[in-house]
Amino acid sequence: MSNLMSSIDQRTKLVGENRLELLMFKLGSRHTFALNVFKVREVITVPPLNQMPGSHHHIKGVTNYRGGSIPIIDLRTAIHLSNNDDHYEAQNVIITEYNRSVQGFLIGQIMSIVNTSWSDIQPPPSSAGKNNYLTAFTRVENDGQIELVEIIDVEKVLSEIIHYDTSISEGLLDSDIKESLIGQKVLVVDDSATALWQIRETLTQLGIEIIEEKDGLRALNLLKSWADEGKTVTDEILMMFTDAEMPQMDGYRLTAEVRKDERMSTLFIALNTSLSGSFNAAMVEKVGCNRFISKFQPDLLVEVVQERMREVLNDKHLE
Repeated sequence: MSNLMSSIDQRTKLVGENRLELLMFKLGSRHTFALNVFKVREVITVPPLNQMPGSHHHIKGVTNYRGGSIPIIDLRTAIHLSNNDDHYEAQNVIITEYNRSVQGFLIGQIMSIVNTSWSDIQPPPSSAGKNNYLTAFTRVENDGQIELVEIIDVEKVLSEIIHYDTSISEGLLDSDIKESLIGQKVLVVDDSATALWQIRETLTQLGIEIIEEKDGLRALNLLKSWADEGKTVTDEILMMFTDAEMPQMDGYRLTAEVRKDERMSTLFIALNTSLSGSFNAAMVEKVGCNRFISKFQPDLLVEVVQERMREVLNDKHLE
């Protein structure tokens, strides 16, 4: 199975070029599902599982993984996939890292890894409703046939198993800038409704107004429209939080495009992503983000907003 996974250096280059690799697999239905390879640590056969009485019903047990215990989640039941295959049996476990936590997902057959572009990744149609578990989909060629591949919104799956607290620690707010934050606008760019909700619930506690976009291209077009109208982008918004992985245009390319445009090049940009590790530190420096935040940390979100507000107030004081 190790031969199936690409090296971290190769994946770093792909993400920097608005590209990604998708690990495709089955869940006992005709559908083909996928996860971004960069979220995947390893793919293993189903290990022995120890039951955890009282755990969430989607957690099938825990297993020892590289010296620690991790939960194993039944991905098929977690996305409420109809049980239309009486002969389905999980064959593999995808070990993933999201939001600074490691977990495994029970899956069926591994199909392949495909190299594609974020520009070929499309959001789910609006007619799919809010209760689906897809963050995007794409089409790939498989044995001469064009196949629809559904990319799972793992953040939504995890949010229904793990409680994310959006409260802010007492004493965190700086009384000197608290009033200045009220009415400020922040652009949040993320294709996950769960992630948008988490940031919105956190920052609205400060009196901040949230402008939401679900992919990097839409966000870039919004910023450019303000500049085309003669508006100063940094007057329109205090800063921008952007996810790394999004349909149409990822957060790295979005940041690079903003930095290339003199009309908006000084915009404060924080990369807010479930990806973690030294890779992001390198990418942040490469494309020019101001900060990197690993999801989901309400206090850190607030600290970054306050940091930016202090900069703005200091600049005005010096004028």
